[in-house]
Amino acid sequence: MTPHLPPVTITGIGSVSPYGPLAGLIPQTPLEPTALSWATNGQRRAFLVPPFRPATVVPGLKTRRLDRLSLWALVASSLALKDAGIDLNQVDRSRVAVVFATAFGCVELTEAFYLSAAANGWNGTDPITFPETLASAPASHVSMFHGLRGPNITVSNKYFAGESAMMQAACLLRQGQADLAIVLAGDAVSRSMYSWYEEAGLLSPACYNSDPMSKAEGFIPSEGVAALVMESSDRIHARPDSRSYARIGSGRWAASGQPAKIIRQMLDGSVPSLTICSGNGAPCATSPTAALAREIAGDHPVILPQAFAQGLAGTGALFHLIAALSNRPVSGQALFLGTARDSGFAALLLELP
Repeated sequence: MTPHLPPVTITGIGSVSPYGPLAGLIPQTPLEPTALSWATNGQRRAFLVPPFRPATVVPGLKTRRLDRLSLWALVASSLALKDAGIDLNQVDRSRVAVVFATAFGCVELTEAFYLSAAANGWNGTDPITFPETLASAPASHVSMFHGLRGPNITVSNKYFAGESAMMQAACLLRQGQADLAIVLAGDAVSRSMYSWYEEAGLLSPACYNSDPMSKAEGFIPSEGVAALVMESSDRIHARPDSRSYARIGSGRWAASGQPAKIIRQMLDGSVPSLTICSGNGAPCATSPTAALAREIAGDHPVILPQAFAQGLAGTGALFHLIAALSNRPVSGQALFLGTARDSGFAALLLELP
């Protein structure tokens, strides 16, 4: 670990995914994509969140007018806080940050708003819907529901939104701007988005049939929101019985350059016991991320994520990390790594208990 950077600890996990709403780690059970109800020209499949009643998961949660993404963010954040064992009534809520990462934001209500404008003109749109089209709406709802008054940030960084959210939250905690952070990342699949993926030729052949998923080019779209509770070192010292999924040390992000060289400088001569591959929209086994991971890891294990986590373009990092923590073979130092097609990369150094 880099000595001048106090570690930040991940103490809670919550998610709403194709596995449903869950507190803690995601089970390592096989998952098949679901046939889309709106497909008209033959079979189309995606990893979809199964319907559930939010109020049965989070008592008192009201969902009227909420986009699915905002709803999932409320549920995932609540589950992560519960998993971390945090009672917000015992916390200074002005010191709790929310950092949310999304590629497309509340795409369903945005789509509905613009379709309404196209059909009825701008004067015929629903003004109540418009605020929910903002990408920052889910983070705002999380803060309002939990009564949080700390920093509230939404990021949308191509390929690395999830990793960027984790780095941003770690900076807030290390600089003393917050004691606790809820980090979320995710997106929802909409009809127009799926059609665009299809027209752009980005989908896996497994989207069109029920054959086993292959390592061919393309991906199967997925949806959901993952949440992490991250706590500063001072809070952890005050909560010695808190769980530690992982501690976050140093991190690096670059739009270009020589990833292997920069990451080795970050590692300072050490070799991680484990490298966690975050493909962000590409089949991880055939992506540049896996090649770079194996170059850095040598003979040490490289964890490739479950297929559903690859279908969240840019915001799948938290799901990649949760999936890896659910099935990690060793403890020790781990490198969490994602790459982009243009040689950019994001890397975080973790300590696994």
